[in-house]
Amino acid sequence: MTKSVFSPDRPLRIGTRRSPLALAQAEMAADAIRRANSLAHNAVILVPMLASGDKIQDRPLAEIGGKALWTKELERALIDGVIDIAVHSMKDVETVRPDVFTIAAMLPRADVRDRLIGAISIDALPQGARIGTSSPRRTAQMLRLRPDLQIVPLRGNVATRLARIEAGEADVTLLAAAGLDRLGMSETGSAIETGQILPAASQGAVGIDRLSSRDDLVALLEPVNHAATFTAVMAERAFLEALGGSCHSPVAAFAEVSNGMISLRAQIFNADGSHMQAGHIHCVAADLAAPARLAADMLAGAHPSISALFNP
Repeated sequence: MTKSVFSPDRPLRIGTRRSPLALAQAEMAADAIRRANSLAHNAVILVPMLASGDKIQDRPLAEIGGKALWTKELERALIDGVIDIAVHSMKDVETVRPDVFTIAAMLPRADVRDRLIGAISIDALPQGARIGTSSPRRTAQMLRLRPDLQIVPLRGNVATRLARIEAGEADVTLLAAAGLDRLGMSETGSAIETGQILPAASQGAVGIDRLSSRDDLVALLEPVNHAATFTAVMAERAFLEALGGSCHSPVAAFAEVSNGMISLRAQIFNADGSHMQAGHIHCVAADLAAPARLAADMLAGAHPSISALFNP
């Protein structure tokens, strides 16, 4: 097969979750594929699906199955041949996956920062303010900066969480800047610099998933891949894999690529943020073992209340 096999009569089928953000990201991927391969608009179509994580929104993700709840329906559709590729927020993709799947490309990474919704800064929050989040990372980071804060469990898509803040269920929340920007909400919230709140691994990155056996898709997807984003995110994922954490494990990681070198900053916490272990490496991008070494070094020096949350 060649790149031109897809046409309006036999379109490339892109699997995506049904949430507004997921659909926006899938359309970004579709547009990139069309442009890179000179395909007609209707030669690439979206196939929206309802993910388990979208169905269950009254409990923290870690309690109901973890990141697989965002991807398993799309993965099953790939295996069943219902779709050709799937588009994921890379932050939602499990670190350890069956060899049958391959992340074939990533779009250019967007703003990696979190935004604070409901206040102009963390310092401006009143004593005892309620922060709505179900993220162990954000919980630990915010409590480390402000131990007086109260954590209120809060899940749902962007619109749901904003509505719950508006309804007074919590005073503030944190949302990924990339998601807000992709929804046309770039003026919403106050960006928190990475020196204060380090983002989740893979935050801001959108990945294109395929079956490893679908070699016919390689030439189609190669020109879409943003090499620096792919290298950085894969380094962050290698760090996570070496940590052996779960959805209960508070961890932040952010890699940047420049001139063939990777700079990777990382932090791991205990649940309430009272202990943190930070680390940093600067290495050649080809040193695929460096993130794992960083993980081992950080765990070796971590407080027992941190290391208990990881299982390398």
